[in-house]
Amino acid sequence: MGESLKQQEKEQEIKEAEREERRPLPHKTAIVVGGSSGIGRETAIRLLARGYRVFNISRTPFKGERVVTVTADAAQEGELTRAIGQILKESETLDLLVYSAGFSMAAPLECAKSGDYRYLFEVNYFGAIEALKAAAPHLKKRGGRAILVGSLAGDVPIPFDGFYSASKAALSMLARETDLELKGSGVRVTAMLPGGTATDFTYSRRVYKEEENAGYASSVKKASAALANMEQGGMNASLVAEAIVKLAEKKNPPPVAVAGGKNAFARTMSRLLPERVTDWMVRRKFNQR
Repeated sequence: MGESLKQQEKEQEIKEAEREERRPLPHKTAIVVGGSSGIGRETAIRLLARGYRVFNISRTPFKGERVVTVTADAAQEGELTRAIGQILKESETLDLLVYSAGFSMAAPLECAKSGDYRYLFEVNYFGAIEALKAAAPHLKKRGGRAILVGSLAGDVPIPFDGFYSASKAALSMLARETDLELKGSGVRVTAMLPGGTATDFTYSRRVYKEEENAGYASSVKKASAALANMEQGGMNASLVAEAIVKLAEKKNPPPVAVAGGKNAFARTMSRLLPERVTDWMVRRKFNQR
């Protein structure tokens, strides 16, 4: 009699477990800042395929009904805080933040306008800080992830695109520092570094005109053309996005990751070689004297 009762209880437990397995998993929520184009858009698409509920924060709406856009300008202080707060009122939970907003400018240091490079840092760096600050309390509740889309340009200088390189170097350190701070709360932060990637970002770069470049016009033209060719002949944005999504699902992600084996090798070599050797190679690659 006792054996029969135990058998019935065991069968009931198995049935309960089977019902639990069949029960639909609750949606995870992701916010992509800068998800209307390029790497951000491809990331949003792949997160949808993984079953995430996806929100986009950008100045331009995401083209597609399944992603909800909250319009905001990452360069304006308080805008991202407002947008993330608005999203959290609707979703109540947050599992992933991807910061993919970015701006680039090709200009000599001597000629660069304060408004341009300050805007660049607002979008590329200070916006990421604001987004992390707003998202962190909600990510803590779920043991969530934050991924900041950086660049190999943060490790290796790009001629006449130095402000971009500096902002991406700062972004990598921000990810490492924030990961140290939040790891104890179950939140992990990673900087994902793509190399040259074929997106429309190439064509939105602010390239200073000849009359704005003083004696640097020829050098700026050669460098920006080489950079454009490198990007358009580089990695597909969908592959970078896939690397971001896989990173978001890792149990123990690194504080800095690189998209693509070729790019990972290039980063390793840039760190092993003396800086003057790396800089010499950069000058040749970008057609500088």
